[in-house]
Amino acid sequence: MAYREDSDLGFLGQMKADDLVYCLTHDKDGSSRVTEELTMNERYKSYYPDHHQYWKEIAAEIQCFGANSFITIFRGGKGVLYKEVLTDVCDKLKVNYSENSTVEKIENNMLMKIIADSLEKMSPEELRDLAESVGVKNTNGITAEALTGIFQAAFVAGGFMSYQVTLMVVNAVLKFLIGRGLSFAGNIALTRAMAVFTGTIGWVLTGIWTAFDIAGPAYRVTIPAVIQIAALRKKYLVGDAAADEPFALG
Repeated sequence: MAYREDSDLGFLGQMKADDLVYCLTHDKDGSSRVTEELTMNERYKSYYPDHHQYWKEIAAEIQCFGANSFITIFRGGKGVLYKEVLTDVCDKLKVNYSENSTVEKIENNMLMKIIADSLEKMSPEELRDLAESVGVKNTNGITAEALTGIFQAAFVAGGFMSYQVTLMVVNAVLKFLIGRGLSFAGNIALTRAMAVFTGTIGWVLTGIWTAFDIAGPAYRVTIPAVIQIAALRKKYLVGDAAADEPFALG
């Protein structure tokens, strides 16, 4: 396993990546992944849990999980660039994206796909509860389409609101896919929104997870890893204080 220079992963060297490392090394039941190589790396053994010291090894693990293992041997143990891993995940999720877009925009499209699919399966009561939790003032007759538009506007606006929405989605997905959510403390409104969304996302993720099982075991790693990288990138762009900003989309 060797790191491939990748401009879309370089920021990991400045991030605290506890959740990402856990995802790469543990299955949903908390047991160690049979296929992972990170914990056998000498830099991991020397510096864990100071992830900054071995961020290239973390990135290499993601690159290699996203690559064909047989072909990787002929690349000198190097995997594929992160964008290829990301777009492969998006293809499985049936996400609309342009190959010419930045990885940040593609990640946004992926997160919005998860949001839109989840909202479509919510009952009117669940939609209203979620709308209230994110600060929508008039929730009478709120529809999945209207709420999708509100979340989409948050991504378009960018900044801390986009980051908070990302945390909400990522936390829900990780609780389902790896058995635990993000290890952070947010403000009360954000925490409530995360709880509401997590409680209603299971139906969508059950279908997605079934597809991953059919597609192959690598997706058990690349899906949650890509989703966490999207959150880390937002955090990198807006700073640590974003999670504590007032949370209200409406």
